[in-house]
This record gives sequence, C-alpha cells and structure tokens, in this order.
Amino acid sequence: MQALIDVIIPVFLLVGFGYAASWGGLFKAEYVDGLMKFAQGFAIPCLLFSAIANLDLGQSFNWPILLSFYSGAFVCFALGLIGARVLFKRDWEDAVAIGFVALFSNSVLLGLPITERAFGSEALTGNYAIIAIHAPLNLSIGIIGMELAKAHGAPARDVARTIFTSTIKNSLIIGISLGFIVNLTGLTVPSVLQDAIDLMIRAALPAALFGLGGVLHRYKPEGDMTTVLYVVALSLVVHPVIVYSVGQLVDLSTFEMRSAIITAASAPGINAYLFANMYGRAKRVAATSVLLGTAANMGSIWVWLLILS
Repeated sequence: MQALIDVIIPVFLLVGFGYAASWGGLFKAEYVDGLMKFAQGFAIPCLLFSAIANLDLGQSFNWPILLSFYSGAFVCFALGLIGARVLFKRDWEDAVAIGFVALFSNSVLLGLPITERAFGSEALTGNYAIIAIHAPLNLSIGIIGMELAKAHGAPARDVARTIFTSTIKNSLIIGISLGFIVNLTGLTVPSVLQDAIDLMIRAALPAALFGLGGVLHRYKPEGDMTTVLYVVALSLVVHPVIVYSVGQLVDLSTFEMRSAIITAASAPGINAYLFANMYGRAKRVAATSVLLGTAANMGSIWVWLLILS
C-alpha cells in the first residue's frame, strides 16, 4: 500500500495545489486557461513526440495484449457515449466527450509507475506495447466521433474533409506523427533541440495537473455526480474486468496480464480533460472524473494487485 500512496498521492496533491491557488484567488481563471493552452498545445505534444521517437516499435505490437486492452477500452467508450446520451440526456457532442473519458486510461502517469513498483521493470514490456498506440489511436477515435457529432447531417465529403483537417491540425496528433517519422526514418534529433524538448517535457505533466486543479475549482460537480460516478465505474471496474476476461481467452502470459490489467484499471488520464477542453464539451464531467478516479485508484488498484498476485 505504501508504494501506491507514494505514486498516487503526489499526483493528487499537485491537482490540489492548483485547486487551492485558484480558490484563494492566487491563480485567476485566465491564468488557468493560459496554462492549459501551454500544456495541451506545446508541452504534452513534446512529451508524446519524444516517447514515440524513442520507442522500440519492434516489440510494441503484441496483438494478444493489444486485443485484450483495446477491446475493453472500446466497449467502455461505447458504454460511456450511449449512457451519456440515453441515461443522462446529454447531446451527442457531450456524449462523445464523456465516452472519451471512459476510453482514455492514465497509461503513463499511473500505469507505468504502479506496474514497475509492484512487479519490477522487467514487467513493463506489455505497458509499452499499449502505450505505443494509446494516444494516437484514442485521439483519432475521439476526434472522428466529435466531428461526426458536430456534422449535423452535412454531406459525407464535407465531414471527411473536416475530420482530416481537425486531425492534422491537432497539436497532440502532430507531436505523435513527428515522433513516428523520427522513429521510422532513424533521424537523429540535434542535441541542442533535444535538450529544449526535454525542458518542455519536464513541465508537461506538472503544468497540466496544476492547471487541472484550477479547472476543478471552476467546474464544480453539482448536477454531474451521477454521470461522473458512471464514467469512473466504467474506467476502474468495467475496463479491467473485460481485459481480464479477454486475456484469459487469448492466453496472456502473467506479465502481459499484469500490464494490461493495471493500465486498464488506471483512472482517466489528463488527456481526457484536454480533449473535453479542446472542444469545450463536458469539461466538468471530465475534470471531476480525473480527480475522483485518481483518488479511487488507491483502493481499486490495491484490489487488482491482490488478485494478480
């Protein structure tokens, strides 16, 4: 339990610092918006670029673990979208944003360190297989779903053009795409440029988490708690249960099962809020789900570690 606290509590505290600064008037709403713009538009794309550029793609496409993890993720996206639309009467654009929260696990900030602390660094191969396509695949699904929801009966050609334009202009997708180009071509990033990128990377997650605290102060959970609890249940319970079931069918190894389950059971990631913020949809649901999901992870991950051990 101490290892889990060491990993999760600092994340929770950093969000709390942002909340307290905003609540106390020390960090105004326009500062929060600027910080999130920096994190979403510049720092996190640098993080994604560097991660993909330096990834060993040869060992990253392990179809059994990918099938297990992403079958659960896609089911949760569908359940989140349909539940938001049918159960909570949200419009289609809100429903896509809410479905995306259920889709996007915190594979890096929580999945990696918890797996390493619990099972050792040799257990991380499966985590890297998932992470290699996690952001580009999920963001593509989210962008396509949102643009379709916004189309409102527009001609298919116009919708396809809008989806393509929105995708190639998205800063997160740009960072990922450039990372794949560098990885696949073997290009070497000049050391001076890499040092600058590394400085941006160090700021990415702290800035995003601190800014998220300010967002939480603005978007209080009144009226949305039922939706938030529904999404958190999909993320922390339904997703890992599906992964465990499919993993049994495709005969995942012990290490692969551990990586897939811990990643699936991780709370909604910061990109879930960044996506909602990018489109201005269901931001309160996304922000609160990230916070409550992260807090609930101290209990839910502990249960899964007991099962997996």
